[in-house]
Amino acid sequence: MATNPAIAMPGQAAEELDPITFEVLRNAFEYTCGRMTTILQRTSFSPILSDMLDFSNAIYDSQVRLLGQSGNPVHLAAMQYSADASLAKFPIAEMRPGDVIVLNDPFQGGTHINDITFTMPIFLDDTLLGFAVSRGHWMDLGGGAAGGQSFGTHVAGEGLRLPPTKLYENYNIREEILDIIVSNTRTPHFVRGDLQGHLGALKAAEAELQRLALRYGIGTLEAGMRKVIDYTEKIVRAAIEEIPDGTYVGEDYADTDGFSDAPVPIKVTLTISGSNIIIDFAGSAPITKGAINSPMANTASAAFYSLQFFLAPHAPSNYGMMVPLELKLPDDCWLNAKWPAPVIGCTTLTSSKITSAIWQALAKAIPERITGSTFAECNWFVAATRDREGNTDVFSDLPAGGWGGTPYGDGMSVTMDPLGNCMNMPAETAELLFPIEYECFELRQDSAGPGKFRGGLGAVFRVRFLCDAELSMETARTREGTPGANGGGRSAVQRSLKLGSDGTRTVIGGLTENGEWVSPLLAAHPFGYDEQFMFESTGGGGWGSPHERPAEMVLEDVLEEYVSIEAARTQYGVVIDPVMMTIDQEATRKARNGAEAKTSRT
Repeated sequence: MATNPAIAMPGQAAEELDPITFEVLRNAFEYTCGRMTTILQRTSFSPILSDMLDFSNAIYDSQVRLLGQSGNPVHLAAMQYSADASLAKFPIAEMRPGDVIVLNDPFQGGTHINDITFTMPIFLDDTLLGFAVSRGHWMDLGGGAAGGQSFGTHVAGEGLRLPPTKLYENYNIREEILDIIVSNTRTPHFVRGDLQGHLGALKAAEAELQRLALRYGIGTLEAGMRKVIDYTEKIVRAAIEEIPDGTYVGEDYADTDGFSDAPVPIKVTLTISGSNIIIDFAGSAPITKGAINSPMANTASAAFYSLQFFLAPHAPSNYGMMVPLELKLPDDCWLNAKWPAPVIGCTTLTSSKITSAIWQALAKAIPERITGSTFAECNWFVAATRDREGNTDVFSDLPAGGWGGTPYGDGMSVTMDPLGNCMNMPAETAELLFPIEYECFELRQDSAGPGKFRGGLGAVFRVRFLCDAELSMETARTREGTPGANGGGRSAVQRSLKLGSDGTRTVIGGLTENGEWVSPLLAAHPFGYDEQFMFESTGGGGWGSPHERPAEMVLEDVLEEYVSIEAARTQYGVVIDPVMMTIDQEATRKARNGAEAKTSRT
């Protein structure tokens, strides 16, 4: 019987793959990651995994090169660093089926302590096929405040830091390590369930890769692994070649490190040459006293996913995406954090500022394709709660904002920042599990950056505590709103408030009514029974001049209550009759002509 050379028996080599077999294997790698995700979501206990989807799953080849991933973009490169660090501590030759290595050390391939990573080898008999890696943001791993958001000056204050440690042997957990983890969290009731969910995801990847090896042969499987990486690299290199060679600079900043009122700048220089990009962060601020520093793994992830949005977002996510990109980091830089620098805000605050800086650099290289920046935040808050019976828990959410306007249309409203594919906490879940009530989560008028295509809108989020609580939060965009592109305007600023049961309103982060600025980094801020936390997220930056937006589109925004009548006049030069709700054509013509004349004189 004739044998298809692309379908080798186990142990046989396959030099080339026919296109059909390649596509089957490529999709199988993606399916494997998707199956891991489904299992983790359905079996985990903590709502930040099961409902908010703050996790990622990936598979790697035997050389520890990424083959596929599902989940958060900010985990893309960082999981590579985690797997490398785990296998540096536990050599492959010493690994056995069912061994699982855990780590969350920010300085050994981790990011912030809450992101905990599990790495497991996959064998078929004695042959190493590759690795499964599962990473999740756990609700709490100790520290000086819930979720590790103590915003101190030493990483030790952020919780339990695990170097590469063997957690499972032969699929059985090491109880002494589990005891350490359970003893260092405010949410021990979630730990065992979440661990079972991660192990289930790893075992699903193991089953899928073993099935592929048995069906197609190890040689064919390995050939498919090599080819899918080469395939992605070719796509990415072709995309880079479409960008004009040159040097392009972008800048952004964090509002504060929590100890100084001075903004903390990021400067990035993109050098594009042929099919390669050098990403250089020289000129960025040194390591900060406060907890917004970013370890190398986190900075690499942020830089790589930020570029892929405009290079090859359609390409399979694997090691080939990273090959054409070279990262340069100064040694003493807040984007290259070393022990003992505090880092709790690195993924949620700092990553998004890296994205904004890179997109502003790209705006000079490909202005016709770039978008306005997103609200560039995760707005991650965590609250330790204690009800009247003395029961304690940890509640968390991620109030989203708007994305920037595009060359083709308005930005998306209330959408998670590019750093993650996370979801907001469903109100029904939150109210079922925690002593709180959701009061509102609604679009925020006038929050978007104006433009020919405006940014998406932010939101007004309000939650009432039915208990005593301590709320910690990191956020930014409280000094200035989101920058636009190609003449687009900035959005509104973000703000955190406490609403008293007596109706008082106190700004606890951002600009007060009299223009004073309050640091938006909160650590264990107290809330009492019947008090509310209110957050005003911002929108995305605008794209193109606001005066190029058709007046009819501005009127539609006013009727939808996205834009106020006053903002239509001041930002867009469109005068709306407040009684008839129609455009005053003559007044609009004069307003826009005056604005154009002022711009030309400037």
